[in-house]
Amino acid sequence: MIRVVLPYHLRTLAQSDAEVQIAVAGAVTICSVLDALETHYPMLRGTIRDHVTQQRRPFLRFFACGEDFSLESSDIELPPKIVSGEEPFLIIGAIAGG
Repeated sequence: MIRVVLPYHLRTLAQSDAEVQIAVAGAVTICSVLDALETHYPMLRGTIRDHVTQQRRPFLRFFACGEDFSLESSDIELPPKIVSGEEPFLIIGAIAGG
């Protein structure tokens, strides 16, 4: 099981806890994790990735094992600690303002 930590606004929308667990079939990539997350929580479709382009929404960031994966290809395999469930995959809501 892959552990995913959601920001407050997405966990409220999904009516879930801060951390959810999802099963991912095959290679564990950013794309496969988000696909599984959206399958289990259909109300999140379009909130993390654009419906058409499948690109990450601007004010969300992805972190795994202390590294920023936000600008990586969505097909990049995630670290073994994410795959084993030892570490969570983090979806962080960016803060903007001035």
